[in-house]
Amino acid sequence: MVGSGPAGFFTAEQLLAAGAEVDVLERLPTPWGLVRLGVAPDHPELKSASRVFEKTAARGGFRFFGNVEVGRDVTHDELTALYDAVVYTVGAQSDRRLGIPGEDLPGSWAATEFVAWYNGHPDYQQLDFDLSCDRAVVIGNGNVAIDVARILARTEEELDPTDITERSEEAIVASGITEIVMLGRRGPVQASFTPAELKELGELAGADVVVDPADLELDPASAAALEADTARTRRNVEILREFASRPTSGKPKRLVLRFLVSPVRIVGEDKVEAIEVVRNSLTSSDDGQIKAVPTDRHEVISCGLVLRSVGYRGVALPGLPFDERRCVIPNEQGRVVGMPGVYSAGWIKRGPSGVIGTNKKDAAETVQHLLEDAEAGALSSAGGDLEDVLRARGVDFVPYAGWEAIDAYERASGEREGRPRVKLTSRDELLATARSLESAS
Repeated sequence: MVGSGPAGFFTAEQLLAAGAEVDVLERLPTPWGLVRLGVAPDHPELKSASRVFEKTAARGGFRFFGNVEVGRDVTHDELTALYDAVVYTVGAQSDRRLGIPGEDLPGSWAATEFVAWYNGHPDYQQLDFDLSCDRAVVIGNGNVAIDVARILARTEEELDPTDITERSEEAIVASGITEIVMLGRRGPVQASFTPAELKELGELAGADVVVDPADLELDPASAAALEADTARTRRNVEILREFASRPTSGKPKRLVLRFLVSPVRIVGEDKVEAIEVVRNSLTSSDDGQIKAVPTDRHEVISCGLVLRSVGYRGVALPGLPFDERRCVIPNEQGRVVGMPGVYSAGWIKRGPSGVIGTNKKDAAETVQHLLEDAEAGALSSAGGDLEDVLRARGVDFVPYAGWEAIDAYERASGEREGRPRVKLTSRDELLATARSLESAS
């Protein structure tokens, strides 16, 4: 198994239950993927999924190899020789781009970078976010967009009990940002955030949420779609209408939700100074989809920070085919096309969709086909042990006991500060802690 996020652990659990032995490889020293490094720090209930994964790791036949990267420490071909089957569950590690002028100006960031930074991802701690401006713009209408907007709006008292990194909390609390504007290219009916996430914006201690009632006047197609749509969508619109009816209460920050606007240009000489947007109208296509069509009305919004949250994308892996359009490993229900004995699960299989639990059903489909292939005698290996290969190469891998040492250290540090944990945020710290405490245990 390559990748130790939810898809990897759901796949591992089902294979272990079927009697297989499973090795999980992870390029970071720590497991859990987005559960550790993507879930917002103020949502500890979502991080509790790791307790399920801990039970999987405690099963006989499970081994963890952290700090091992395919293509750097071991090749894909070596894995297929060592194992009867190889399953890739590496997620979607990059972000989709807007493709507009000014996107690469200093002060314009992918929301994925900001999320990784405040969550303590060791590959993103060198980033320097300038939060001295008075207005930030978040582009997107999904839960990740809401997460970054909400974290920017949180007070010190709200952030203190979380596992946000100390450095990022200090920067957010000391920031000059007084207004956060979230932009959606379509209307409220088409927004992809969930009611629970949306409702939480109205409960922020230090920020008023602002919605223009005019943005909630639905075109005929959206009104019809709302009537026929899910309870989730109807609840979203109800919450937005309640926000629109609220008077502002004079909190120190404003969180403004806007709809039917698309960015066309990020403006600035040496850094972000503003963003130009175009007003959209909605139209129904022949296939029944409601699409945003730009009008001739443009607007420039002054800002010093832009966070782009328009989706994750998978990245190509050495030795594997890759669908550049869909940004996934080409597969047929989890079987990688043209590569017997090689499988995929999770976002790298289907694209970035669903919630943590969605990966369980997705993994079950992949495991079913893998077990069918094993039953048919289609799987084999040349033999050997990955641990021997890594030790011969001097690879400083982290076994599961090493991760448990890191986990214990972080939790103990957090207990002293009234937090769930205080994360170690550099590879050197993580590896040193894994080595020292593992050897002492």
